Amino acid sequence: MRRNHSEITDPQEIQRILSLTNIGRLATNGQDGYPYIIPVNFVSLEGSIYFHCAPKGEKLDNLMRDPRVCFEVDVPLSYIDIGLDPDRPICNLHQFYHCVIIRGSTAVVKDSALKLDALNALIAKHENTDDFKKVTADMSGYKACEVIEVKPASISAKSDLIQNKSEADRQAVAEYLYNRNQPGDRETVAAMGFQFKND
Repeated sequence: MRRNHSEITDPQEIQRILSLTNIGRLATNGQDGYPYIIPVNFVSLEGSIYFHCAPKGEKLDNLMRDPRVCFEVDVPLSYIDIGLDPDRPICNLHQFYHCVIIRGSTAVVKDSALKLDALNALIAKHENTDDFKKVTADMSGYKACEVIEVKPASISAKSDLIQNKSEADRQAVAEYLYNRNQPGDRETVAAMGFQFKND
């Protein structure tokens, strides 16, 4: 990773970032030689990524032909607009974000217990509760879908929170975001490690 100051290596923080969004992007190798990228609903469970799909389609065809994939999750945070410093060069405007990139291999989950665990974990994540009717093996939806496991070979992650700037510069940005108070600004300030007296 070129910008080491943004690198995240703590497994718990990587899992936290993965928990912040329900949609990831899966890149497969297409039959025509082009990468094929598609958004998928996913859940991280016991070190692997799981998603479900129809039993037929381009995505599954690609995985059957070549199980190697890249899976990416990004969480956009605040955008530093020109209001912070009207004299700042326009190319120096900045987007804060978290991201995780996983390279790995896929397999269709054949084990019924694991398939059920993955589907129920997926629903619990999206519903944000465990209080729902659990998927069982006799349900038509269970029989009509495939569950795919992405087993990581490598994981890289980063949080771009201008860690390479001076503490005074970071404080000035945090104060600007706090006072601007657009959606996501207060969360970005907290992610930067700042807290103000009104919080």
